[in-house]
Amino acid sequence: MSGCCDNDCSIDALRDRQRGTLRAVLAINAVMFLVIVMAALYAHSSALLADSLDNLGDALTYALSLYVVSRGAGAKARVALFKGILILVAALAVGAQLIYKLYVPSMPVFEIMGAFSLLALAANTLCLYLLWRHRHDDVNMSSVWECSRNDVAANLAVLLAAGGVWLTAAAWPDTVVAIGLLLLLLRSAMRVISGAMAELRAAA
Repeated sequence: MSGCCDNDCSIDALRDRQRGTLRAVLAINAVMFLVIVMAALYAHSSALLADSLDNLGDALTYALSLYVVSRGAGAKARVALFKGILILVAALAVGAQLIYKLYVPSMPVFEIMGAFSLLALAANTLCLYLLWRHRHDDVNMSSVWECSRNDVAANLAVLLAAGGVWLTAAAWPDTVVAIGLLLLLLRSAMRVISGAMAELRAAA
């Protein structure tokens, strides 16, 4: 006899697939955070720093998502709420760095911005591909998908910023893109938080 009914087996198989995907994207984002944050600090790029903080937030998000894969809807909603708060904190960190650069201006190194934004784009496109089939599984995986989609948009924006710095020989394209990423992070945080709150109300 089978050790589980058909429905239970399909749920277990789904959770196993989710765990495998989350482990892969967690490893990718943890490595990319370390690489990109060092490049951002060396290049004096607010946009690249915002991108690196997004990778850090994603790594924490994937770790939390992995923790709640086999838990109930209430636990998943609470973790999704925490993810939204993490995204909001990342947005505030970018805002603080932008304010700092108003008082201590510096010229970004566009070559490093461009090279590392391309590297990050390749890594995050792979993450997006891995997460595609899970984007509608539940609130947990949906919020993970939201984070990954933001990453690809952020990488493209940093690449554009690098081109802008090169064309204008000025720092303002980096600042403009960093402000855009700040707004993207804020929007994403609000979406994840509102979705999690709705799930918590439904669970209650």
